Amino acid sequence: MNKLKVGIVSLGCDKNRIDSEIALGEIGKKYEIINNPKEADIIIVNTCGFIETSKQESIDAIVEMAEFKKEYNCSILVATGCLTQRYGKELLELIPEIDILLGVNSYDKLLKSIDDFILSKKQVFDITFSDKEINSGNRIITTGETTAYIRISEGCDNLCTYCIIPQIRGKYRSRKIEDIILEANKLASQGVKELILVAQDTTRYGEDLYGVKKLPELLKEISKIAKIQWIRVLYTYVEEITDELIDEIANNPKICKYIDMPIQHISNNILKRMNRRGRKEDIIATIYKMREKIHGIALRTTLIVGFPGETEKDFEELKDFVEEIKFDKLGVFKYSQEENTPAAQMSNQVDETIKIKREDEIMLLQQHISKCINEKKIGRVFSVIVEGTKKDSYYGRNFEMSPEIDGVINFKCDKLIKVGEIVKVKITHALEYDLLGVVVNESR
Repeated sequence: MNKLKVGIVSLGCDKNRIDSEIALGEIGKKYEIINNPKEADIIIVNTCGFIETSKQESIDAIVEMAEFKKEYNCSILVATGCLTQRYGKELLELIPEIDILLGVNSYDKLLKSIDDFILSKKQVFDITFSDKEINSGNRIITTGETTAYIRISEGCDNLCTYCIIPQIRGKYRSRKIEDIILEANKLASQGVKELILVAQDTTRYGEDLYGVKKLPELLKEISKIAKIQWIRVLYTYVEEITDELIDEIANNPKICKYIDMPIQHISNNILKRMNRRGRKEDIIATIYKMREKIHGIALRTTLIVGFPGETEKDFEELKDFVEEIKFDKLGVFKYSQEENTPAAQMSNQVDETIKIKREDEIMLLQQHISKCINEKKIGRVFSVIVEGTKKDSYYGRNFEMSPEIDGVINFKCDKLIKVGEIVKVKITHALEYDLLGVVVNESR
């Protein structure tokens, strides 16, 4: 008897991607995993429910996959993830074609839920929530042969007024160092060279387990794994970046000189309304300290415009900050008024047209900054991890580029290069976000 075929549609952040990989690892024990949902007997949609645009994308994806039940092979539609955790019953009413609906902590229930549905043909609904467990298990890596994300903690205690994540994912809880190292070693044995650390807040890692922040120690331990060549840290909170962490990044050759720190705003008025602990003066001081101590560091941030109460003065202050700091990488989002968050109830909600205008202004400013920064790289040589081919050239990333969000380096090479190799590339041309170059010697 042929195995049933399972396809997955994974939406949202890197943490959600890890959940999808765990789900695939669980499903792969019994069923065949395929890439094309049109050929799948079972389709799983792992949803995101963070902001309005991601919620709509998730709903659209479920609706599209529901249509596959009519047009293609699909006989079982599974919905899981943040959106289902948040709006489970409403989703079943909206999209009755869903056969199995599970929450964010239910990936270990997938196989049984599918078996139960096959036997009974009765809809399965389980969004039982635990704020103690952390999703774990064997993963099927979906980020290529050489790069993988690794979760170091789950949940969040920061209680930013705009954010629904603590209600979906639960309280902050760190994984044990030995469990993370065990998984990192396994990933390395599978060919992973670049390990990307993720959490809702990586800088608080270990506080709940050990009573002190342990991210620097964790980085030291991971760097002892011989096959791991690059270590990248995402989702740091600038107010939690310690001198010890700065020194570890500066002195550890395996750690990418790259810090992702979602600041969200710089006006103290807005930071206070957001319930962010950092203040403008401290944020700027930490940025300058990092640039002084970590040679060549690339800084990435994300910002929110149009937060309730954001005045023209607050926005101009934000623009001046972006112009002064000149982040290497920057993303900006319009504020999304999420129900059951304190910010949704605040007065002085900003008109949508103003949000759009402010978003465009920041992105145009950053586009110019990014082009100027990139032009200064012409003539420089970078180590680049090869990710694939495009027409007659290769593409990959250097230490300044996180996958899928920071652009790529397109380059030429006369010799055949394997995906996953790390090569030296000399930059010849600069675009707003991408770079062009040529290989100058063999891979190391």
